[in-house]
Amino acid sequence: MNLLDLTNSISGYIWGWPMIILLLGTHIFLTIRLKFPQRKIFTAIRLSIKKDKDSEGDVSQFAALATSLAATIGTGNIIGVATAVSLGGPGAVLWCWLTGIFGIATKYGEGLLAIKYRVKTSDGRMLGGPMYALEKGLNVKWLAVLFAIFASIASFGIGNAVQANAISENMTLLLQDVMAPEKSRMLVGIVIAVLVGVVILGGVKSIAKICSAFVPIMALLYVLGCIYILGVNYAYVGSAIRLICAEAFSVKAAVGGTTGTILMVAARYGIARGLFSNESGMGSAPIVAAAAQTRNPVRQALVSSTGTFWDTVVICAITGIVITTSIIAHPNIDYQDGGLLTKEAFATIPYVGTPILTFGILTFAFSTILGWSYYGERSMEYLFGKRSIILYRIAWVLLTYVGSVMALDLVWNIADIMNALMAIPNLVSLLLLSKVIASETQHYLWEGNLDEEDNRTNHS
Repeated sequence: MNLLDLTNSISGYIWGWPMIILLLGTHIFLTIRLKFPQRKIFTAIRLSIKKDKDSEGDVSQFAALATSLAATIGTGNIIGVATAVSLGGPGAVLWCWLTGIFGIATKYGEGLLAIKYRVKTSDGRMLGGPMYALEKGLNVKWLAVLFAIFASIASFGIGNAVQANAISENMTLLLQDVMAPEKSRMLVGIVIAVLVGVVILGGVKSIAKICSAFVPIMALLYVLGCIYILGVNYAYVGSAIRLICAEAFSVKAAVGGTTGTILMVAARYGIARGLFSNESGMGSAPIVAAAAQTRNPVRQALVSSTGTFWDTVVICAITGIVITTSIIAHPNIDYQDGGLLTKEAFATIPYVGTPILTFGILTFAFSTILGWSYYGERSMEYLFGKRSIILYRIAWVLLTYVGSVMALDLVWNIADIMNALMAIPNLVSLLLLSKVIASETQHYLWEGNLDEEDNRTNHS
């Protein structure tokens, strides 16, 4: 067995039922223990667009959320949902959606711990994330170091090289009539690297500024495209929803050589895709949540939780219904190919459908590079100190170019493994510090003290 096959096998196992049970179990446990914070989702949305200007932090709550969404909303929302449908059937859409509903509680808990255990550096910056919660909340430095190592490695793969490669592949197709593939990949790689370098050299404020302007526009265009398709396929929307619900709980035997019932197959791929898409429990989003200007941990926790709401409960759900209506409306489509499913669905929009899809993939991938650059940078700083930042940024820009011009199957597999491994220490902190999360939630949220100022600040 070669290295590619080995990593593929490890990735397939680690993202199988054990990780699904661990992540989904944490979602459900926190939902119950925190008394269903999902009930406050509209309060959370309202807070996300307000500013706590006088509170400590590097960027606004909305800017922190936009940066998190930039890293989260990506090709997984477009191609990933279609892949879940192709592997698990239409029922996978409902399981993906349910994962998002329960995942709101986990993203909430991550945001709360990020603020509670963040530290203020001597130069006034705010640093936080699972590594600080593990070190200061649980006093397990070695596990904090492991998280930072896994996050650093994952950032270079899933957050950089594979995203740059997705941009390069799409641009190569667009330029195929005017330029040889090799030259277009090199040109695209140089352009992406320069653009990324210009943004990340400005630090979190520069990244957050771009993401705050970028994310709402790209998400709105994508959602409008989906709504148009649903309008074209309006006669099939009711049938699509009924099919999704029926197959999500069907106990009939699965077909196509897959063992188990339709329910089991749909649940496996729907839950796995939902978990991978919204990153609830992975530990990445709280790294930027720690930089937010907020008067207490629960306010930012609520804002953070909206990330999962928008990513999975809204965007992935709409995508899933679009894909299912397209399957019903065009039964000749090869729905075993997730990428083809998405392309065929958007091709139903005259003239602009394919460009909207292409624009979505390009912008989602680029924004992911920006968001993950901050995650990796903070993880490297935790491991090696502030001096490592400039070297990290140089390496990040260079890898953006490399990712644009090379095949990345092995990188994908390694990144998938690192994502799972970084989730484990983060879930440990969430579960073992759940009493702290519950106590803070009771005081600030359920006892009506949401506007209270928390003046506790840790110093590095």
